[in-house]
Amino acid sequence: MKEDFLAMINADSTGITKLKSLFSELNTADIAELFNDLSKEKIIQLFRILPKPVAADVFALMDADMRQTLIEALTDAEVGDIVNRLFVDDAVDFIEEMPANAVKRVLQNVLPEKRKLINQILQYPDDSAGSIMTTEYVDLRENATVSEAFDVIRATGLNKETIYTCYVIRWDRLLVGEVSAKTLMLAEPNERIGDIMDTNMVFAYTTDDQEAAAAAFKKYGLLAMPVVDKERRLVGIITVDDIVEVIEEENTEDFEKMNALRPSDEPYLKTSVIRLAKNRIIWLLILMLSATITGGIISTFENALAILPILVAFIPMLMDTGGNAGAQSSTLIIRGMALGEIGLGDILRVLWKEIRIGALCGVVLGLVNFMRIYLMNGKNLFLSITVTASLFFTILMAKSVGCILPLFAKRLKIDPAIMAAPLITTVVDAASLIIYFSIAKLAFNV
Repeated sequence: MKEDFLAMINADSTGITKLKSLFSELNTADIAELFNDLSKEKIIQLFRILPKPVAADVFALMDADMRQTLIEALTDAEVGDIVNRLFVDDAVDFIEEMPANAVKRVLQNVLPEKRKLINQILQYPDDSAGSIMTTEYVDLRENATVSEAFDVIRATGLNKETIYTCYVIRWDRLLVGEVSAKTLMLAEPNERIGDIMDTNMVFAYTTDDQEAAAAAFKKYGLLAMPVVDKERRLVGIITVDDIVEVIEEENTEDFEKMNALRPSDEPYLKTSVIRLAKNRIIWLLILMLSATITGGIISTFENALAILPILVAFIPMLMDTGGNAGAQSSTLIIRGMALGEIGLGDILRVLWKEIRIGALCGVVLGLVNFMRIYLMNGKNLFLSITVTASLFFTILMAKSVGCILPLFAKRLKIDPAIMAAPLITTVVDAASLIIYFSIAKLAFNV
Protein backbone atom coordinates (compact mmCIF):
# COMPACT_ATOMS: atom_id res chain seq x y z
CA MET A 1 0.00 0.00 0.00
CA LYS A 2 2.69 2.50 1.00
CA GLU A 3 4.78 1.76 -2.12
CA ASP A 4 1.75 2.29 -4.40
CA PHE A 5 0.97 5.50 -2.56
CA LEU A 6 4.50 6.88 -3.04
CA ALA A 7 4.40 5.91 -6.74
CA MET A 8 1.15 7.84 -7.24
CA ILE A 9 2.66 10.94 -5.59
CA ASN A 10 5.53 11.03 -8.07
CA ALA A 11 3.26 10.41 -11.06
CA ASP A 12 1.56 12.97 -13.30
CA SER A 13 -1.97 14.37 -12.97
CA THR A 14 -3.39 10.88 -13.51
CA GLY A 15 -1.64 9.82 -10.30
CA ILE A 16 -3.24 12.69 -8.41
CA THR A 17 -6.67 11.57 -9.65
CA LYS A 18 -5.94 8.06 -8.41
CA LEU A 19 -4.85 9.51 -5.06
CA LYS A 20 -8.18 11.27 -4.62
CA SER A 21 -9.94 7.97 -5.27
CA LEU A 22 -7.61 6.19 -2.83
CA PHE A 23 -8.26 8.77 -0.11
CA SER A 24 -12.00 8.24 -0.40
CA GLU A 25 -11.54 4.51 0.32
CA LEU A 26 -8.99 4.64 3.16
CA ASN A 27 -9.57 5.10 6.87
CA THR A 28 -8.41 8.50 8.10
CA ALA A 29 -5.91 6.84 10.49
CA ASP A 30 -4.29 5.04 7.54
CA ILE A 31 -4.10 8.28 5.57
CA ALA A 32 -2.39 10.06 8.48
CA GLU A 33 0.14 7.22 8.69
CA LEU A 34 0.90 7.45 4.97
CA PHE A 35 1.80 11.13 5.40
CA ASN A 36 4.61 10.27 7.87
CA ASP A 37 7.23 9.45 5.21
CA LEU A 38 6.64 12.48 3.02
CA SER A 39 8.60 15.68 2.63
CA LYS A 40 7.18 18.99 3.86
CA GLU A 41 6.26 20.05 0.33
CA LYS A 42 4.45 16.79 -0.46
CA ILE A 43 2.52 16.89 2.83
CA ILE A 44 1.17 20.34 2.03
CA GLN A 45 0.38 19.42 -1.57
CA LEU A 46 -1.51 16.23 -0.72
CA PHE A 47 -3.30 17.66 2.29
CA ARG A 48 -4.89 20.27 0.04
CA ILE A 49 -6.45 17.62 -2.22
CA LEU A 50 -8.16 15.85 0.68
CA PRO A 51 -11.92 16.43 0.98
CA LYS A 52 -12.45 19.01 3.74
CA PRO A 53 -14.24 16.72 6.26
CA VAL A 54 -11.56 14.05 5.71
CA ALA A 55 -8.78 16.65 5.99
CA ALA A 56 -9.96 17.67 9.47
CA ASP A 57 -10.07 14.05 10.68
CA VAL A 58 -6.59 13.36 9.25
CA PHE A 59 -5.25 16.56 10.82
CA ALA A 60 -6.49 15.42 14.25
CA LEU A 61 -4.46 12.20 13.92
CA MET A 62 -1.18 13.78 12.79
CA ASP A 63 1.75 14.35 15.14
CA ALA A 64 2.53 17.80 16.49
CA ASP A 65 5.40 18.57 14.09
CA MET A 66 3.33 17.74 11.03
CA ARG A 67 0.44 19.85 12.29
CA GLN A 68 2.73 22.81 12.81
CA THR A 69 4.15 22.36 9.30
CA LEU A 70 0.66 22.56 7.86
CA ILE A 71 -0.43 25.52 9.98
CA GLU A 72 2.61 27.49 8.81
CA ALA A 73 1.88 26.70 5.15
CA LEU A 74 -1.93 27.05 5.03
CA THR A 75 -3.83 30.29 4.68
CA ASP A 76 -5.82 31.79 7.56
CA ALA A 77 -9.05 30.68 5.92
CA GLU A 78 -7.79 27.09 5.54
CA VAL A 79 -6.60 27.02 9.17
CA GLY A 80 -9.95 28.31 10.40
CA ASP A 81 -11.87 25.77 8.32
CA ILE A 82 -9.84 22.85 9.70
CA VAL A 83 -10.11 23.87 13.36
CA ASN A 84 -13.83 24.63 13.04
CA ARG A 85 -14.37 21.10 11.74
CA LEU A 86 -12.41 19.49 14.59
CA PHE A 87 -14.23 18.23 17.66
CA VAL A 88 -13.55 20.54 20.59
CA ASP A 89 -11.37 18.06 22.50
CA ASP A 90 -9.21 17.47 19.41
CA ALA A 91 -8.92 21.23 18.87
CA VAL A 92 -7.81 21.70 22.48
CA ASP A 93 -5.19 18.94 22.18
CA PHE A 94 -3.87 20.57 19.03
CA ILE A 95 -3.72 24.07 20.54
CA GLU A 96 -1.93 22.83 23.68
CA GLU A 97 0.88 21.49 21.47
CA MET A 98 1.38 24.69 19.47
CA PRO A 99 3.74 27.60 20.25
CA ALA A 100 2.10 30.78 21.52
CA ASN A 101 2.37 32.71 18.25
CA ALA A 102 0.67 29.90 16.32
CA VAL A 103 -2.10 29.59 18.94
CA LYS A 104 -2.97 33.27 18.55
CA ARG A 105 -3.29 32.88 14.79
CA VAL A 106 -5.42 29.75 15.11
CA LEU A 107 -7.86 31.27 17.62
CA GLN A 108 -8.24 34.40 15.49
CA ASN A 109 -9.62 32.28 12.65
CA VAL A 110 -11.99 30.13 14.70
CA LEU A 111 -15.70 30.84 14.99
CA PRO A 112 -16.52 32.81 18.17
CA GLU A 113 -18.68 30.03 19.62
CA LYS A 114 -15.96 27.44 19.04
CA ARG A 115 -13.31 29.77 20.48
CA LYS A 116 -15.38 30.19 23.63
CA LEU A 117 -15.65 26.42 24.12
CA ILE A 118 -11.93 25.92 23.50
CA ASN A 119 -10.99 28.62 26.01
CA GLN A 120 -13.39 27.10 28.54
CA ILE A 121 -11.71 23.70 28.39
CA LEU A 122 -8.22 25.22 28.41
CA GLN A 123 -9.00 26.75 31.81
CA TYR A 124 -9.39 23.36 33.52
CA PRO A 125 -6.34 22.00 35.38
CA ASP A 126 -3.99 19.76 33.44
CA ASP A 127 -4.72 16.04 33.86
CA SER A 128 -8.28 16.76 35.03
CA ALA A 129 -11.44 15.26 33.56
CA GLY A 130 -12.46 18.73 32.37
CA SER A 131 -9.28 19.12 30.33
CA ILE A 132 -9.98 16.03 28.16
CA MET A 133 -13.75 16.36 27.72
CA THR A 134 -15.63 17.51 24.64
CA THR A 135 -18.76 19.65 24.62
CA GLU A 136 -20.22 18.01 21.51
CA TYR A 137 -22.87 15.59 22.73
CA VAL A 138 -26.61 14.99 22.28
CA ASP A 139 -28.83 16.16 25.12
CA LEU A 140 -32.53 15.38 25.51
CA ARG A 141 -35.38 16.38 27.82
CA GLU A 142 -37.34 14.09 30.13
CA ASN A 143 -40.73 15.01 28.64
CA ALA A 144 -39.67 14.38 25.04
CA THR A 145 -40.93 11.26 23.28
CA VAL A 146 -38.72 8.68 21.60
CA SER A 147 -39.89 9.96 18.23
CA GLU A 148 -38.91 13.53 19.16
CA ALA A 149 -35.55 12.27 20.43
CA PHE A 150 -34.79 10.77 17.02
CA ASP A 151 -35.66 14.10 15.40
CA VAL A 152 -33.10 15.81 17.67
CA ILE A 153 -30.45 13.20 16.86
CA ARG A 154 -31.05 13.55 13.10
CA ALA A 155 -30.87 17.33 13.31
CA THR A 156 -27.74 17.62 15.47
CA GLY A 157 -26.02 14.23 15.54
CA LEU A 158 -23.76 14.79 12.52
CA ASN A 159 -21.64 17.30 14.44
CA LYS A 160 -21.56 15.39 17.73
CA GLU A 161 -18.68 13.25 18.99
CA THR A 162 -21.04 10.35 19.67
CA ILE A 163 -24.75 9.59 19.38
CA TYR A 164 -24.62 6.12 20.94
CA THR A 165 -25.39 7.60 24.35
CA CYS A 166 -27.64 10.64 24.81
CA TYR A 167 -27.82 12.60 28.05
CA VAL A 168 -31.05 13.72 29.69
CA ILE A 169 -30.94 17.16 31.31
CA ARG A 170 -33.43 19.59 32.84
CA TRP A 171 -33.91 23.25 31.88
CA ASP A 172 -30.99 24.26 34.16
CA ARG A 173 -28.71 21.57 32.55
CA LEU A 174 -28.88 19.36 35.65
CA LEU A 175 -27.97 15.82 34.57
CA VAL A 176 -30.81 13.44 35.45
CA GLY A 177 -30.20 10.41 33.24
CA GLU A 178 -28.85 8.89 30.07
CA VAL A 179 -30.31 6.75 27.31
CA SER A 180 -28.49 4.57 24.79
CA ALA A 181 -29.23 4.36 21.08
CA LYS A 182 -30.17 0.69 21.61
CA THR A 183 -32.78 1.64 24.21
CA LEU A 184 -34.23 4.29 21.89
CA MET A 185 -34.45 1.92 18.93
CA LEU A 186 -36.21 -0.77 20.96
CA ALA A 187 -38.69 1.63 22.61
CA GLU A 188 -42.11 2.65 21.30
CA PRO A 189 -42.20 6.00 19.44
CA ASN A 190 -44.61 7.56 21.96
CA GLU A 191 -42.73 6.53 25.12
CA ARG A 192 -41.31 9.35 27.25
CA ILE A 193 -37.54 9.63 27.61
CA GLY A 194 -37.99 10.03 31.37
CA ASP A 195 -39.60 6.57 31.52
CA ILE A 196 -36.83 4.70 29.69
CA MET A 197 -33.71 6.60 30.77
CA ASP A 198 -31.10 5.14 33.10
CA THR A 199 -30.70 7.24 36.24
CA ASN A 200 -27.90 5.10 37.70
CA MET A 201 -25.12 6.89 35.84
CA VAL A 202 -21.37 6.87 36.17
CA PHE A 203 -20.07 10.43 35.82
CA ALA A 204 -17.01 12.53 36.62
CA TYR A 205 -16.62 16.03 37.99
CA THR A 206 -14.60 18.50 35.93
CA THR A 207 -11.88 18.62 38.59
CA ASP A 208 -11.53 14.83 38.98
CA ASP A 209 -8.17 13.36 38.00
CA GLN A 210 -8.16 11.93 34.47
CA GLU A 211 -6.62 8.72 35.84
CA ALA A 212 -9.71 8.21 38.01
CA ALA A 213 -11.89 8.71 34.93
CA ALA A 214 -9.82 6.11 33.06
CA ALA A 215 -10.30 3.65 35.93
CA ALA A 216 -14.08 4.19 35.75
CA PHE A 217 -14.08 3.50 32.00
CA LYS A 218 -12.31 0.20 32.60
CA LYS A 219 -14.42 -0.83 35.57
CA TYR A 220 -17.79 -0.16 33.94
CA GLY A 221 -16.89 -0.85 30.29
CA LEU A 222 -17.92 2.62 29.13
CA LEU A 223 -17.77 4.14 25.66
CA ALA A 224 -18.51 7.65 26.95
CA MET A 225 -18.95 9.29 30.34
CA PRO A 226 -20.66 12.58 31.26
CA VAL A 227 -18.68 15.32 33.02
CA VAL A 228 -20.50 17.64 35.42
CA ASP A 229 -19.68 20.71 37.49
CA LYS A 230 -19.99 20.88 41.26
CA GLU A 231 -23.77 21.52 40.94
CA ARG A 232 -24.02 18.37 38.76
CA ARG A 233 -24.83 20.36 35.65
CA LEU A 234 -23.71 18.66 32.45
CA VAL A 235 -20.77 20.47 30.84
CA GLY A 236 -19.26 17.80 28.59
CA ILE A 237 -18.45 14.16 27.96
CA ILE A 238 -15.31 12.05 27.80
CA THR A 239 -15.13 9.46 25.01
CA VAL A 240 -13.17 6.23 24.98
CA ASP A 241 -10.65 7.46 22.37
CA ASP A 242 -9.54 10.18 24.78
CA ILE A 243 -9.26 7.66 27.62
CA VAL A 244 -7.01 5.42 25.51
CA GLU A 245 -4.64 8.39 25.14
CA VAL A 246 -4.80 9.06 28.89
CA ILE A 247 -3.92 5.44 29.69
CA GLU A 248 -1.00 5.55 27.26
CA GLU A 249 0.27 8.84 28.76
CA GLU A 250 -0.05 7.61 32.36
CA ASN A 251 1.64 4.29 31.61
CA THR A 252 4.48 6.07 29.81
CA GLU A 253 4.91 8.51 32.71
CA ASP A 254 4.98 5.68 35.27
CA PHE A 255 7.46 3.71 33.17
CA GLU A 256 9.78 6.72 32.94
CA LYS A 257 9.58 7.46 36.66
CA MET A 258 10.18 3.81 37.53
CA ASN A 259 13.41 3.97 35.53
CA ALA A 260 14.64 7.26 37.00
CA LEU A 261 13.68 9.46 34.07
CA ARG A 262 11.87 12.78 34.09
CA PRO A 263 8.61 12.38 32.10
CA SER A 264 8.67 13.78 28.56
CA ASP A 265 5.78 14.22 26.12
CA GLU A 266 7.96 14.24 23.02
CA PRO A 267 8.84 11.13 20.93
CA TYR A 268 12.36 9.84 21.52
CA LEU A 269 13.68 10.43 17.98
CA LYS A 270 12.27 13.98 17.93
CA THR A 271 13.69 14.97 21.33
CA SER A 272 17.04 16.76 21.36
CA VAL A 273 20.12 15.19 22.96
CA ILE A 274 20.31 18.08 25.45
CA ARG A 275 16.67 17.61 26.49
CA LEU A 276 17.13 13.85 26.94
CA ALA A 277 20.29 14.40 28.97
CA LYS A 278 18.53 16.95 31.21
CA ASN A 279 15.72 14.46 31.82
CA ARG A 280 18.23 11.90 33.06
CA ILE A 281 20.91 13.92 34.83
CA ILE A 282 18.87 14.99 37.87
CA TRP A 283 17.92 11.46 38.87
CA LEU A 284 21.40 10.16 38.11
CA LEU A 285 22.84 12.83 40.42
CA ILE A 286 20.39 11.92 43.19
CA LEU A 287 21.16 8.22 42.89
CA MET A 288 24.91 8.85 42.66
CA LEU A 289 24.92 10.94 45.82
CA SER A 290 22.70 8.46 47.65
CA ALA A 291 25.14 5.71 46.69
CA THR A 292 27.74 7.39 48.90
CA ILE A 293 25.82 5.85 51.81
CA THR A 294 26.92 2.46 50.54
CA GLY A 295 30.53 3.58 50.47
CA GLY A 296 30.22 4.90 54.01
CA ILE A 297 28.90 1.57 55.27
CA ILE A 298 31.77 -0.34 53.64
CA SER A 299 34.33 2.01 55.19
CA THR A 300 32.71 1.47 58.62
CA PHE A 301 33.44 -2.24 58.37
CA GLU A 302 36.96 -1.91 56.88
CA ASN A 303 38.50 -3.72 59.86
CA ALA A 304 36.43 -6.81 59.12
CA LEU A 305 37.37 -6.60 55.44
CA ALA A 306 41.06 -6.27 56.30
CA ILE A 307 40.93 -9.49 58.32
CA LEU A 308 38.67 -11.35 55.88
CA PRO A 309 39.18 -9.85 52.38
CA ILE A 310 37.21 -12.78 50.90
CA LEU A 311 34.03 -11.06 52.14
CA VAL A 312 34.41 -8.40 49.42
CA ALA A 313 33.87 -10.98 46.65
CA PHE A 314 30.25 -11.56 47.70
CA ILE A 315 29.15 -7.92 48.03
CA PRO A 316 28.05 -7.50 44.36
CA MET A 317 25.99 -10.70 44.46
CA LEU A 318 24.17 -9.68 47.65
CA MET A 319 23.49 -6.14 46.47
CA ASP A 320 22.31 -7.19 43.00
CA THR A 321 20.05 -9.95 44.32
CA GLY A 322 18.56 -7.65 46.95
CA GLY A 323 17.98 -4.88 44.40
CA ASN A 324 16.31 -7.26 41.95
CA ALA A 325 14.11 -8.75 44.68
CA GLY A 326 12.98 -5.30 45.82
CA ALA A 327 12.33 -4.16 42.25
CA GLN A 328 10.15 -7.21 41.60
CA SER A 329 7.95 -6.46 44.60
CA SER A 330 7.68 -2.73 43.92
CA THR A 331 6.73 -3.29 40.27
CA LEU A 332 3.90 -5.65 41.18
CA ILE A 333 2.64 -3.42 44.00
CA ILE A 334 2.67 -0.29 41.80
CA ARG A 335 0.81 -2.19 39.09
CA GLY A 336 -1.73 -3.46 41.62
CA MET A 337 -2.28 0.06 42.93
CA ALA A 338 -2.70 1.43 39.39
CA LEU A 339 -5.34 -1.20 38.64
CA GLY A 340 -7.15 -0.60 41.92
CA GLU A 341 -6.35 -4.10 43.21
CA ILE A 342 -4.30 -2.82 46.16
CA GLY A 343 -5.15 0.06 48.51
CA LEU A 344 -3.59 1.66 51.57
CA GLY A 345 -5.74 -0.53 53.82
CA ASP A 346 -4.07 -3.65 52.40
CA ILE A 347 -0.58 -2.80 53.65
CA LEU A 348 -0.44 -5.52 56.34
CA ARG A 349 -1.81 -8.20 54.00
CA VAL A 350 0.67 -7.19 51.31
CA LEU A 351 3.58 -7.13 53.76
CA TRP A 352 2.74 -10.57 55.16
CA LYS A 353 2.43 -11.98 51.65
CA GLU A 354 5.77 -10.52 50.53
CA ILE A 355 7.48 -11.81 53.69
CA ARG A 356 6.32 -15.34 52.85
CA ILE A 357 7.38 -14.92 49.22
CA GLY A 358 10.74 -13.58 50.36
CA ALA A 359 11.22 -16.52 52.72
CA LEU A 360 10.55 -19.05 49.95
CA CYS A 361 12.83 -17.25 47.51
CA GLY A 362 15.48 -16.84 50.19
CA VAL A 363 15.48 -20.56 51.04
CA VAL A 364 15.81 -21.67 47.40
CA LEU A 365 18.49 -19.13 46.48
CA GLY A 366 20.24 -19.69 49.80
CA LEU A 367 20.57 -23.46 49.27
CA VAL A 368 21.97 -23.01 45.77
CA ASN A 369 24.33 -20.32 47.01
CA PHE A 370 25.47 -22.40 50.01
CA MET A 371 26.48 -25.33 47.81
CA ARG A 372 28.26 -23.06 45.33
CA ILE A 373 30.31 -21.24 47.99
CA TYR A 374 31.04 -24.38 50.00
CA LEU A 375 32.39 -26.28 46.99
CA MET A 376 34.26 -23.36 45.41
CA ASN A 377 35.88 -21.90 48.56
CA GLY A 378 37.68 -24.82 50.14
CA LYS A 379 34.58 -26.13 51.94
CA ASN A 380 34.66 -23.16 54.30
CA LEU A 381 31.53 -23.79 56.38
CA PHE A 382 31.49 -20.48 58.28
CA LEU A 383 31.87 -18.46 55.09
CA SER A 384 29.11 -20.43 53.34
CA ILE A 385 26.72 -20.01 56.27
CA THR A 386 27.53 -16.30 56.61
CA VAL A 387 26.85 -15.45 52.95
CA THR A 388 23.80 -17.72 52.77
CA ALA A 389 22.22 -16.23 55.91
CA SER A 390 22.99 -12.73 54.63
CA LEU A 391 21.36 -13.56 51.31
CA PHE A 392 18.23 -14.94 53.02
CA PHE A 393 17.72 -11.89 55.23
CA THR A 394 18.60 -9.52 52.37
CA ILE A 395 15.86 -11.00 50.19
CA LEU A 396 13.41 -10.88 53.07
CA MET A 397 14.27 -7.23 53.73
CA ALA A 398 14.19 -6.29 50.02
CA LYS A 399 10.73 -7.79 49.47
CA SER A 400 9.42 -5.94 52.51
CA VAL A 401 10.93 -2.60 51.46
CA GLY A 402 9.76 -3.10 47.88
CA CYS A 403 6.13 -3.45 48.92
CA ILE A 404 6.05 -0.85 51.71
CA LEU A 405 7.72 2.13 49.97
CA PRO A 406 5.16 2.49 47.12
CA LEU A 407 2.27 2.30 49.61
CA PHE A 408 4.05 4.79 51.85
CA ALA A 409 4.45 7.14 48.87
CA LYS A 410 0.74 6.86 48.14
CA ARG A 411 0.01 7.75 51.74
CA LEU A 412 2.13 10.90 51.38
CA LYS A 413 0.36 11.70 48.07
CA ILE A 414 3.57 11.11 46.09
CA ASP A 415 3.53 9.18 42.82
CA PRO A 416 4.35 5.55 43.82
CA ALA A 417 6.34 5.11 40.59
CA ILE A 418 9.05 7.34 42.09
CA MET A 419 9.62 4.63 44.71
CA ALA A 420 10.36 2.05 42.04
CA ALA A 421 13.54 0.24 41.04
CA PRO A 422 16.29 2.91 41.25
CA LEU A 423 15.37 4.35 44.66
CA ILE A 424 14.49 0.99 46.18
CA THR A 425 17.76 -0.47 44.89
CA THR A 426 19.71 2.28 46.65
CA VAL A 427 17.90 1.63 49.95
CA VAL A 428 18.28 -2.13 49.64
CA ASP A 429 21.99 -1.87 48.78
CA ALA A 430 22.72 -0.02 51.99
CA ALA A 431 20.57 -2.33 54.12
CA SER A 432 22.03 -5.49 52.57
CA LEU A 433 25.58 -4.37 53.45
CA ILE A 434 24.58 -3.73 57.06
CA ILE A 435 23.01 -7.19 57.26
CA TYR A 436 26.03 -8.85 55.62
CA PHE A 437 28.72 -7.25 57.75
CA SER A 438 26.72 -7.63 60.97
CA ILE A 439 26.35 -11.37 60.40
CA ALA A 440 30.02 -11.65 59.36
CA LYS A 441 31.19 -9.95 62.56
CA LEU A 442 29.14 -12.37 64.65
CA ALA A 443 30.23 -15.42 62.68
CA PHE A 444 33.95 -14.63 62.61
CA ASN A 445 34.13 -12.63 65.85
CA VAL A 446 35.88 -9.64 64.21
